[in-house]
Amino acid sequence: MVYRRLPGMRLLLVVLVVMLGGCTVGDLPPREKSYKVLVLLITSPISHRNVFIPIAEALADRGHQVDVLASHPNFSTTSNITQYNTGIKFARNNNTFRILENELDLLGIMKNVTPSRVDKVYQSPVVLELYKRRKTYDIILIDHFGNEVAFPFLYEMPFITVATVGMDPTQSALMGNVLNPAYTPSLMDTIPPPWSVYHRFINTLSHISYLFFYYYWTFVPAVQEKISAKFPELPLLIDITKNQSLTLINSHFSMTMSYPLLPSQVEVGAVHCHPGKALPEDLSSWIEGAGEVGVVYFSLGSITSGHAMPTKYLNLFIEAFRRLEQRVIWKYEGDLPGLSDNVLTKPWLPQQDILSDPGVKVFMSHGGLLSTQEAMYHATPILALPIFADQPRNAQNIASKGIGLYLNWHELSVDRIITTIQEIINNPEYKRSMQELSNSLRDQLTTPKERAVFWTEYVIRHGGAPQLRSPAANLSWIEYLMLDVLLLLFLAVIVTFFIVKKMLLLIIKFIFTNIQTKDKLA
Repeated sequence: MVYRRLPGMRLLLVVLVVMLGGCTVGDLPPREKSYKVLVLLITSPISHRNVFIPIAEALADRGHQVDVLASHPNFSTTSNITQYNTGIKFARNNNTFRILENELDLLGIMKNVTPSRVDKVYQSPVVLELYKRRKTYDIILIDHFGNEVAFPFLYEMPFITVATVGMDPTQSALMGNVLNPAYTPSLMDTIPPPWSVYHRFINTLSHISYLFFYYYWTFVPAVQEKISAKFPELPLLIDITKNQSLTLINSHFSMTMSYPLLPSQVEVGAVHCHPGKALPEDLSSWIEGAGEVGVVYFSLGSITSGHAMPTKYLNLFIEAFRRLEQRVIWKYEGDLPGLSDNVLTKPWLPQQDILSDPGVKVFMSHGGLLSTQEAMYHATPILALPIFADQPRNAQNIASKGIGLYLNWHELSVDRIITTIQEIINNPEYKRSMQELSNSLRDQLTTPKERAVFWTEYVIRHGGAPQLRSPAANLSWIEYLMLDVLLLLFLAVIVTFFIVKKMLLLIIKFIFTNIQTKDKLA
């Protein structure tokens, strides 16, 4: 199925601006020509596409033709974007609370579920059609995490990955930038600072084990087997990964930490964030009616369904909200009996518009990266309730920066929920720290969209921009860590030691012999 948006006034404006020699994204110079861009979101979660949408729209506004191959419809309404739906409906498990209860093995999911999608993907007529003409595109953009299923598209093509989950030390290492585990958390690390020698040891093991499990034992080898059967001419998937021209990282030093980056690693964190718009009348009046005590906004994101929450947790929140003086806006799909009058539920909510309202005092969130960034952008303190994946790491970052707190689901109680909410609302330090972070995040020479557009065009203009790539990406781990050199140095020291020892023994023997000879002559 193909979803094509007819050109409208927006496209006319783009054409007029280009004709006049201007540009549509900030102060970027006029583009050389219109490029063809392919965006691959075949197996990406719905939430990840929120990072791609502003990038794709900025490229389209710039006058480039952007084609999107995705398994979700309605990617964007912007002209110059043509949407191709794979027609595949992947089974999606929204009951992430089962993972919380350790009833599902995440490694098992990665090893079994995603590889099984290879056959479905390459039986899709839409996928096969675009695969045949993939080389007509100037550049391909792809989600960096868990999308090896689509890697055949990338073979012999310049491509850019978008690290939607933020800084992934494993991806960084494959690009030739091995981040020091003495201070860099792994993708799903939750170690609170400061780190002792034990913490640094555990974190080092975490870096190594994640790389091993993902690329050499579970996920990638399982996908590799399927891909190799269909595309025997392709190199190894890990070699294709190393061939990426650039990665756009959904991070910013003000939100996490300062990383040493390669020229091929460009931060575009909070690219999806935007100023809040006017709220619908019902939400606006609800927040206004709360008065000075304000509103608590509660949402667990797009992946976790509210109706999947176990009853034991539902009852805790219902009772806790009943005892709050604040009003509550709760993103919840379905009916909730027993709610107090101060709670408003809706299955969908304009999250950024809500967070931008000064009447919202705290954001109760699952700690997903995009939701966390939105709260940071709009300076709303957070109470994180992490469930799985990178959410614990994000929650720890929230607490470490003093912009909120987090709670462990297994330790929840009505009193603990109420006390934590009140601490965040009543202690002005959380709001102050969040406002400082927000000011730093917004204080940028260029916008994330401008950087994404510039570097995408740069890679195209320079034929894949091999000059951006670190030569370290071509080294083995033995070569990168100089283990062979260290071994040679060790052997040289040993050989030198034995040579010196032998020479000293010969000298001593010579001297001793001369002394004995002189004694005999005397």
